[in-house]
Amino acid sequence: MASEIVQVQGHIVDSLILPKVLDEIMDHRGTFEILAIEIGKRKTDTSRARLRILAPSPRILAQILKRIARLGALPLHLRDISLVRAPKEGVFPPDFYSTTNLPTEIRFRGRWRPVQRIEMDCGIVVEPTTGRAVCTPIARVRKGDWVVCGSEGVKVSPLERAREAQVFQFMGSAVSSEKPKAQLIKRLAREMRAIKRAGQKILFVLGPAVIHTGSAPYVERLIKAGYVDVLFAGNGLATHDIESALFGTSLGVRLDRGEAVKDGHDHHMRAINTIRYYGSIREAVRRRILKSGIMHACVTHQVPYVLTGSIRDDGPLPDVLPHVVEAQEAMRRHIPGVGMALMVASTLHSIATGNLLPATVKTVCVDINPAVVTKLSDRGTFQGIGIVSDTESFLRELIRALRV
Repeated sequence: MASEIVQVQGHIVDSLILPKVLDEIMDHRGTFEILAIEIGKRKTDTSRARLRILAPSPRILAQILKRIARLGALPLHLRDISLVRAPKEGVFPPDFYSTTNLPTEIRFRGRWRPVQRIEMDCGIVVEPTTGRAVCTPIARVRKGDWVVCGSEGVKVSPLERAREAQVFQFMGSAVSSEKPKAQLIKRLAREMRAIKRAGQKILFVLGPAVIHTGSAPYVERLIKAGYVDVLFAGNGLATHDIESALFGTSLGVRLDRGEAVKDGHDHHMRAINTIRYYGSIREAVRRRILKSGIMHACVTHQVPYVLTGSIRDDGPLPDVLPHVVEAQEAMRRHIPGVGMALMVASTLHSIATGNLLPATVKTVCVDINPAVVTKLSDRGTFQGIGIVSDTESFLRELIRALRV
C-alpha cells in the first residue's frame, strides 16, 4: 500500500474544495484518513486539513496526487519541480506537466515562483539561471528548453467562491433561458464599470449574428463609450459589418427593412473586394471609403482587433490572419490586462478565446443556443457565466444599463 500525507488550505469548505479532493481520491481507488482539520469560524477565516492518502500502488498514488494538486492539495514534504529538456522543436518531453487556466506556481530551488501568462493545455518552460517560469504553447517550445515534468513541485490555486454575492461566482453558473436577464444585465453593467475603474481591459468576442440582427450600432456605441478595449472576431463579422456600411445589407438582406435585395447575395464579396483594393480596413477608413460600422469605430477609436480566418472564409479580408497559430499568438498579445471577456453570438471564437484566458478573467457567454454556452464550460472555461438570449435584445439592454 502506497501512502502520502497532503494538506489543503483556504476556503476549502464553503468553496467545496475539500469535498472535491475527497471525491478525486475515492474515484481513483484510493482511501483517506483525515489527520487534522481546522475550520474557520468567520466568513473571512480560512480552513486547513491534513490527510493521509492510501492507494493500491505507487502508480495509482501518483495519479491521485496529480489530480488533487489541481485543487491545491500538496504533499506535506514539498519537493522541487523536475525539469527535462524538450527533445525537438514543437515537442514537449513525454511526461510534461499540462497546465490548467488556474493561477499556478512552481517550486524551484526551494522557492515558489509564479508561472507567467497562464492558460490551459500548455506546458511550463523554466529558465534555469533565473527560475523564471512561463506557460508555453506546444508550438512555441524550442529544442533544449527546460520543461516541467510530472506534478511534483507544482502548486495550483483553485478559485474560491466570492465572499459576497455577485454576478460572477467562480463556482460556475447553470445555464437557463428562464433566468431574469434584466437584473443579470444590470449587474453585468456594474461589473463592467468596476473593471474600467480598476484600469483593466474588456475584451469582446463577436460573431456575424451581431451584424445580421442589426445589433452593430449597439457595439459602436460601446466602443465610443470606451467599454470595448479589444475585439476578437472572424472574417464573417468584419465582412458583413463592412457590407452593411457600404451597401446597407447583411448577406444581401436590407437591415432597415428585413428584405432581400436584387443581386444582394454578392454584396459581401463586393465588400471584400473593395477593402482588398485599398489594402486594409484602416486604409479604407483613412480614405473615407468606410465611414461607419464596428470596424470603422475600432479604427477611429484605436481599439485593437484580431480577425482570424477559417476554411470557410471568402476572400478573406486583407486584415484576416489565415494561419491559426499566428492568429493565436496575435490574440495572446492582447490577453494581459484583460479583466473581462464578453462573448456574443460566437461559438468557435468563444471557445478558442476561452482556452487562452486565465481563470481569473471574468467571462460572459451570450447566445440564443444554450448548447454554445455549455460547450464553453465543457472545454474548460468553468469560470464563465452563460446568458441565453438573442443578440439584439442583450446588447440593447446592456446599452440601456450602461446609459451610453
